[in-house]
Formats: sequence, C-alpha cells, structure tokens
Amino acid sequence: MSNGAASRGPGRGTGPSGGRSRRGRDLVIKTGFLVGAAVGAGMTILGRRAERSARRGLIDWKTAERVAVARVRKAPGTLDPLELRRAEPVYAAAMRDIVPALQQALGAELPGVVERSGVVSREAWVHTNAGTFAKLIGKVEGELLEQAIPPGVGLVKATMAIANRMITTRQLGFLLGFMGQRVLGQYDMALLSAESTPGQLLFVDENIRHAASTLGVPLNPFRTWIALHETTHAFEFEAHPWLRPYLAARLERQLGSLSSSVTGMNRDAAGRLGKALRGAGNGEHWMEGLMSDEQKRDFREIQAVMSLLEGFGDFIMDEVGRDLVPEVEMISGRFHERRGHRSPFERAMMRLTGMDLKMEQYRKGEEFVAAIAAERGAEALRSLWLGPETLPTPEEIESPSLWLVRVLPAGS
Repeated sequence: MSNGAASRGPGRGTGPSGGRSRRGRDLVIKTGFLVGAAVGAGMTILGRRAERSARRGLIDWKTAERVAVARVRKAPGTLDPLELRRAEPVYAAAMRDIVPALQQALGAELPGVVERSGVVSREAWVHTNAGTFAKLIGKVEGELLEQAIPPGVGLVKATMAIANRMITTRQLGFLLGFMGQRVLGQYDMALLSAESTPGQLLFVDENIRHAASTLGVPLNPFRTWIALHETTHAFEFEAHPWLRPYLAARLERQLGSLSSSVTGMNRDAAGRLGKALRGAGNGEHWMEGLMSDEQKRDFREIQAVMSLLEGFGDFIMDEVGRDLVPEVEMISGRFHERRGHRSPFERAMMRLTGMDLKMEQYRKGEEFVAAIAAERGAEALRSLWLGPETLPTPEEIESPSLWLVRVLPAGS
C-alpha cells in the first residue's frame, strides 16, 4: 500500500492537500470568469454611456464660447459698457445720413434699418455668432453623427469621438476669438432660417476704434464708412426679397452634399490643410480639393454671389462715401493696403478658416462691379438685382464683359 501510494507522485493525491489544490484552481478559474464578465459588462455600460455622450453633438458650444470670450477679453482696446453706449449716438447719426443717400443712389427704400442697428462689444459679437454657427452646423449635425458614431460603435470609437469633439470645440473657440478681434461690422441675418425677418446691423466699435488707430485715420469718418458698407448689405437683401431664399437654397444644398460625403473627405483633409498652411497647392483652395466636381460647381456658384455682395458693398462705400465721408480716398487707400499686408500668422489663419476666400471676394467683386458700372453706369448696377438670372456666374465675375454681353447687350 505504501509503495502504491508513493507511485501516484506529487499533485495527484486524494489527501487533504490535493483536494485543496484542485478547489483552489477551480476558484481561480471561476473568479477569472466572474471578473471577465464584470469587466465586459462594465465596458459595455461605459461604451453605451460614451456613445450617448458622443452623440450629444459635434461641438460643446458653451465651452467654445468660453474659449472665444477669454481671447477677446485679452485683446487690446477693450471698452467698458458705458463707453460703448456713448458710441451709439454717433452711429445713429451716421445712419440717418447714410440711409437717404443710399436710397437716392440705388433707387430703393430701406425702411426701419436705422432702428435695427447698434453697437456691440467683441464679447457680444462672439455670443451672437456662436449661436449662428450652432444653427448652421445643426442643419447637418444629425447626419454627421450617424456617420461618425453609428449605434453600437463601442467604447474606443466613442471615446475617440469625444476627444475629437473636445479638439474641435477648442478650435472653433479659437476661430471665434480670432474673428471677434477683426470683424468691424456685420449685417446679421438668419440666412437659413424659415422666417424671413429682416437682419440687424452690428458695429463692433472696439475693433473699429483699434483699426482706425492702427491705420491712422479719423475715427468718426471711418465709422461712417464702415456703416455705409454694412447698410449696403441690408439694401442687397431687403430691397430684393428673392435673394435670401435663392442663396439659402444653394447653401442648404452645399451643406447637405458635403455632409453626406464627409467620411471620404476626412482621408484627404489633413494633407490638403497642411499644404494650405504652407501656401502650397495646385491653384485651387484646399476646401475645393475635398469636393467632387458637382460640389465644386455649387461652391463656385455660391462664391460668385458672395463676391458680388462684398464687391458691391466695397464699390458703393467708396462711391456714395465721396459725399458722406471726409477724406474717403485716404481712408479707403489705407484700408485696402492693410488688407494686402498680413502677418504670416494671419495668412495661415485665413487659409485655415477660409477667410482668404472672403478677401478674394472683396477684390474680385469690386473689380467686377467697377467694370460694369464704368461701361453701363447705373443701368448695370440696377440690372444686377433684377433676379437670379442676372446674377454673374463664376466665369463672369472673372470677365465682366461676358456678363455685359449676356445681360446688357449693345443696343439693348
């Protein structure tokens, strides 16, 4: 018996120590299963929570506003509310001169626009435009979220989406803060809203004062000159009710088309953006490089309209300004010279945000309007706003003679 027991060797006994060893192994295995199941359940719960959090939106708007406000509060030339209120009568007086002068020059009424104008701080401008951006992105946010975070995406991808939202939020906050220190005036209108309520004119007096000081131009004439540009935008939309739905429909179509193809765009965006920041590229804007041919056509059609809007404003602010703004030639000359001389940081930011397109809109649009006005005078300026069919095409913005041949042929 003793020899047989010994032959079973270590670990194979049925004695107390062998039973305890087997029970220990079983306990470890069972514990492992329980821990694994608990971790799996926990990961599932965390994944669902992360997914719900990620699907709350592409941007944390409150945080974006806080980032932007923190930046504009540090900008030079910040004014207290009392000093901003003191500027309001100056703009109100300027508007009382501007509106009748525009009505006479353009042959259209602008009722109520004086009462819908006012001075805002940089901080107030940030809050207003954060709301505008939120509504704009809200038009496509649902579809983008479906692409980026489909149901059951899991913890890892949901966490990445949350991290991306944090990055995007700070980037947008930085952008709003950057623009909030540079925008001088704005005709604020809910372009994509179902309600066609008139817009309001906003004058960011902190930026206007800072720009006047930087350019070395007299403040009150500069204020009037800027107000003249923004009031011209009010004329463009309020005197021509067809323009707002026309432009809104095209922006809606462009947004919908881009949102449906955002997954494919993401693969090329980083590389093209890097080239844009270095000033490299093949002649087209980096945004266009992410678009299909059809999207490019829509994009360029919108750009042509925006060029007309901005160029018409620039042309009128100088033409009508000759009778309203003392030293308008000097003010205009220094302002346009400043546009052409940006720091490397400003140029990079403008390429990144697409604001370089806006500067190009000013230049091309003003050249177009000046050319047709020189050829056919007030008749050409009136013909621009007859309806969608008389708006310039992208090719006509580049070559005004094409528009004249199509819309105002010789002898017409």
